[in-house]
Amino acid sequence: MLLAKTLASSTFRLALIGIAAFGLIASTIFLYVYFATASYVRGGSDRAIRSEYLLLSNAYERSGRDGTIELIRQRMADKTLADHIYVLADSSRAILAGNLRQWPSAVASSSGWTEFRATGSPEFTRPPLVRGLLLTFPGGDRLLVGRDIADLESFTASIWTAAISAVSLMFAIAAAASILVTHRTVGRIEQINATSRAIMLSGPDKRIPLRGSDDEWDRVAENLNLMLDRIETLMGEVKQVSDNVAHDLRTPLTRMRGRLEKAYHSRRSAELDQSLIGDTITDLDAVLRIFSSITRIAQIEAQARKGGFRNVNLVEIAGEVVELYDAAAEQNGTRLSLSGDREVLVTGDRDLLFDAIANLVDNAIKHGRPGGHVVVTSEYADRCPVISIADDGPGIPADQHEQVFKRFYRLEQSRYASGNGLGLSLVAAVARLHGARIEMLDNSPGLRCRLWFSVPGCQQVK
Repeated sequence: MLLAKTLASSTFRLALIGIAAFGLIASTIFLYVYFATASYVRGGSDRAIRSEYLLLSNAYERSGRDGTIELIRQRMADKTLADHIYVLADSSRAILAGNLRQWPSAVASSSGWTEFRATGSPEFTRPPLVRGLLLTFPGGDRLLVGRDIADLESFTASIWTAAISAVSLMFAIAAAASILVTHRTVGRIEQINATSRAIMLSGPDKRIPLRGSDDEWDRVAENLNLMLDRIETLMGEVKQVSDNVAHDLRTPLTRMRGRLEKAYHSRRSAELDQSLIGDTITDLDAVLRIFSSITRIAQIEAQARKGGFRNVNLVEIAGEVVELYDAAAEQNGTRLSLSGDREVLVTGDRDLLFDAIANLVDNAIKHGRPGGHVVVTSEYADRCPVISIADDGPGIPADQHEQVFKRFYRLEQSRYASGNGLGLSLVAAVARLHGARIEMLDNSPGLRCRLWFSVPGCQQVK
């Protein structure tokens, strides 16, 4: 089954195309080597033949037939020329001198290059394959000077065989490697497909198995598993949000229904009706605020507000927030102050940054120590724009620093305080939109919440 998928896969087809292209290039190279080698070897042989041919033809012109016969005998006696063929024949092709008993029947031309298989020669143990030069003199005498090229042919044939074998071996190795690599690739893909099918059938709790090879497939599997972890987390958060929305809506809706039912069974009274309508509007406003906050957070997380980014001064925004909440702080007996640099510039949406800082200040006033001190600081730290809100209240346990940014999450001690648990979720959404990092620190006592913004040259430690 897996082998069939391997052979039918696009990876294997691409591998075959690569093998074909590589084989064509390799074959071209080997053919060039073969023909270049054969040409070089044959060229050296031809030069030796031509040298002997010129020597004997010049001797015939100078000394005639007898001088040529004597020179042929001398050349035949030279053992370094044992592979050479010399034949001088008359016009009737009768042998006058040389190392062949008879004129080769395959040689019919009167001049030029020729090749033939010499038979009946007493000088050679086997019939040689001869390549030679032929010349017919004006008197009819014929001169044939050649050389046994059987060894040269054997050498070039060996090169040809080696080239064919090398190309065939490369094709075989490449094909085997392609099948193995494709088989491995298809196997890993099938693991991912099997996990995907299992997830579709039973839910996102399955994970792609790792082989421990730390290769690219393991890294892909790790990333997919991390993605599945994130999806499972988001699904859990969606479920939690749904449960929290249902829980938070149940109370005001139950109150409204109770009032309406009581009014339904009571006599009409203008004063009671007016009170009922006012209380119902208050509860409906609370419900609408919940939905408005959820919608606003969703818009921010979708990054729909980046078109409004401008250069803004955090000090000015923080000053406006402090001015807005000064009365609420004074009513709670809390002292609210502003400190830091005179100008801290960032690129962002002014209204969203105002809302985020306002939510942090509001939380610090509500959940800080009555009669305490809340400080809003805008400054540069390690060349990074930073705004921090610090209080001296009970703070937040370290193990819940990440939890408080989830929607509708509320600490046990603040569960009965006013609010819907969406303020810090909005702060987190604004921070992500601006590429900022939220840091929560123990203020000893109290809590210090810092927003780090990233700008060129910033050396923020993550």
